[in-house]
Amino acid sequence: MPSLTRKMTRTGKAFRAAAVFSAAAGLTLALSGCTRLDTTAPSTVRAHPASDVQAAGYGAVDCRTAKCIALTFDAGPSENSARLLDILKEKKVPATFFLLGARHIEKYPELVKRMAAEGHEVASHTWDHKILTKIEPDEIRDELKRPNDAIEKLTGHRPTLMRPPQGRTNDTVNAISKEMGLAEVLWSVTAKDYTTNDSALIEKRVLEQASRDGIILLHDIYPGTVPAVPGIIDALKERGYVFVTVPQLLAPGKAEPGQVYRP
Repeated sequence: MPSLTRKMTRTGKAFRAAAVFSAAAGLTLALSGCTRLDTTAPSTVRAHPASDVQAAGYGAVDCRTAKCIALTFDAGPSENSARLLDILKEKKVPATFFLLGARHIEKYPELVKRMAAEGHEVASHTWDHKILTKIEPDEIRDELKRPNDAIEKLTGHRPTLMRPPQGRTNDTVNAISKEMGLAEVLWSVTAKDYTTNDSALIEKRVLEQASRDGIILLHDIYPGTVPAVPGIIDALKERGYVFVTVPQLLAPGKAEPGQVYRP
């Protein structure tokens, strides 16, 4: 999510107060020092698949021909996640969840299990939302390893995707992600739902930015976000979009450890 700090996971209000300071940080990859990493678009991955991989989940979708878009949610699970899962199940829409460990995976283990059981992609948003570009390599490894261990214990599947807090990454984060078998996933659409509880505004922002192969960033921890999801789904379906997980968006290619993906 674009701008949390370690202490902000306690309340949505605290998240929102500090989020404004770096709302655009994650989309720019204007990284620390002079480092600038290349990103890879989903269409590039699909054009050069390593093997024939069919999309899974709610059914095979070929995003080489379908007008695909991915819903992603950061920083859960939360008290709002059960309702979100109900909506996704009703609408038959898969999503990708980038989960936090401290006070989230720890607090809502049954929701993590449910996400995986219902066909969603369960991935990492680090353990405690430390900004990875500001900490030492061993701390980066700990931030990435702990949620992966917890998710694997709950779901039987070790995450292969992670989203760095605030979208901030650099050569060191990239190298450690590769070492740990993780690809980094950024986004192309943000509703900045950490700045408002207005569900209609959240929906409007998403619909204005949506495009083919888009990766939508939302946060189910905020009270205005989940109520906006049905309208987002219905409107995008009317426009001909097919909802997929991030791995489905890349198929028949697949995410490679150490790569950074963004439309």
